[in-house]
Amino acid sequence: MHNSSYWINYFSQNLKNQRIDWSISPNLTHLEKTNILSSLQAWQLGETSEGTNLVNAATKHAKKLNDPYYTDAIKLFIKEEQKHGHNLGRYIDLIGERRIKKDWGDSLFRKIRGLNTDMEFWTIAVITVESAAQIFYQCLKDATDCKLLKQISTDILIDEAAHITFQIERLSLIYRDKSLFMRIITYYFYAAFYFSTAMVVWLAHRRLFNAGRVDFSSYWIKMKLKFKKTIKKLKPESENINAENTFSHLL
Repeated sequence: MHNSSYWINYFSQNLKNQRIDWSISPNLTHLEKTNILSSLQAWQLGETSEGTNLVNAATKHAKKLNDPYYTDAIKLFIKEEQKHGHNLGRYIDLIGERRIKKDWGDSLFRKIRGLNTDMEFWTIAVITVESAAQIFYQCLKDATDCKLLKQISTDILIDEAAHITFQIERLSLIYRDKSLFMRIITYYFYAAFYFSTAMVVWLAHRRLFNAGRVDFSSYWIKMKLKFKKTIKKLKPESENINAENTFSHLL
């Protein structure tokens, strides 16, 4: 497991990487734009959060663990997410479309996050959304022949892989500090939140997923695999927790 100083260094260096050639002109067909635009606008909005509540939660968590560098790592993580929003917004501008200021999915997610200042909740929420984001951006990349959009999507996909590692390390630390009973209850909550959120993401962006050649069955299989590679690994084999059986119709 990496410490906060490692992540500060990682994010600081990664933010310097320039993987997008903005001299390339965007090239979308009418059908491609129809398939991706509303999802592109909604996801761009979601990537632009200032992260004030997350920073507050991280600061409280850092004080509890006496980890003075964690808040700075979170701030750099947020900065990287904002970079994604900036790049998506720049692309939307280049294709002559408008950036939106409100989206039902984004509003719902922000409202849920705003109700809780606990780092554990924030972390599971970020892991869930970024797991879906990996599928989303791969579909965005595959849904068009636009070289510029493919570069933007690839840049985000590279970042998201590290983001999930960053968050699952933190969630593991929080999870293993609980009693056995609380780990059982918590695991049920993680699974329920993960898959219910995954369903909301599908309903909001199914047109984009389909354009990227991912139908519901494929999407659900991918989300299950991501669950098993992240959240499910939190549960030690020695714990006879059958939470996954409760979600057998999902898993």
